Amino acid sequence: MKHRTREMTWADRRAAAHRQNAGTSARKPRSKGSLEGRCFLSVLDFQPEDLEHNLTLAATLKRDRQLDRETATSAALEGTYVALLFEKPSLRTRSTFEIAIRELGGDFIDPSADVALGKRESLADVGRTLERWVEGAVVRTYEQARLADLALATKTLRVINALSNEEHPCQALADCLTLQEQWGETRGRTVAFVGDGNNVATSFIQAAVMLGVHVHVASPEGFELPKTIDADVPRVARHGAELRRFHDPVAAVRDVDAVYTDAWTSMGWEAEVAVRQRLFAPYQVNDTLMAHAKPDACFLHCLPAHRGEEVTDSVMDSPASVVFDQAENRLHTQKALLLMLFED
Repeated sequence: MKHRTREMTWADRRAAAHRQNAGTSARKPRSKGSLEGRCFLSVLDFQPEDLEHNLTLAATLKRDRQLDRETATSAALEGTYVALLFEKPSLRTRSTFEIAIRELGGDFIDPSADVALGKRESLADVGRTLERWVEGAVVRTYEQARLADLALATKTLRVINALSNEEHPCQALADCLTLQEQWGETRGRTVAFVGDGNNVATSFIQAAVMLGVHVHVASPEGFELPKTIDADVPRVARHGAELRRFHDPVAAVRDVDAVYTDAWTSMGWEAEVAVRQRLFAPYQVNDTLMAHAKPDACFLHCLPAHRGEEVTDSVMDSPASVVFDQAENRLHTQKALLLMLFED
């Protein structure tokens, strides 16, 4: 049984938007294997209206969680199984997806990565097999292309990117909800991302500019954002939101409304730890750097944090820190995402 959370499904709304943009009243039927509306591999799979809907729904789910089984969505995924396929370790992502699926009335399977993620057989065969048993797969892996391979091999399986080397879209949803809770209106605000131009930075920028948030990114040479983001931002940004690149962290942080950082060495890059610690040292978020932001600026980190490296204890534990709000909001935005993907 599926729970309809609104009159039009996400896919219907996207199709309507495409018809309007194309200036035609004829709906083009989606191919059975189309990813649109059934997979969330990137923030760019959302239109800005989809992101806003996710955040509105997440806020409602967060407010109503205290109702437990009395919530309108407690049986939304009843009879639905989701596979959790994790090649990388996880605390927040795994825990929140397990809780989200169960709080929506569904259940999950958790096959080991060496069996389920193409070690013994191709990803295409894994996907075609899984979709005979389950309706969705939450995948935490290395190359983004592996997610696309799995999704494209299937016809009905909902695939969610729970982190790849290139993107971390589920984290970006929680980041945006956290900022909305802090600010109310996000339009015209500015966030400085200080550190590696990595998957977290990429997904955050894609989401933030959809909400009208300007983003400054300060990274050392050789560790900048991928060039592709420069083409993405103008296409999805609203309300004049812009991306600016810096090498100087002080210049990037000056007068911003929030400062965001992440680990200097992401999973899969452990061989570069010593080099990165030396190059990123000037990019540490400490009290001195935070003093260049607005007095009421908040601090974000996707966690886990390496205290004493990318951020000091004094910032992590300060009143400005909203890092545990971000962690909590992973649950609520992912519940909203599941409802959007699984509605009929």
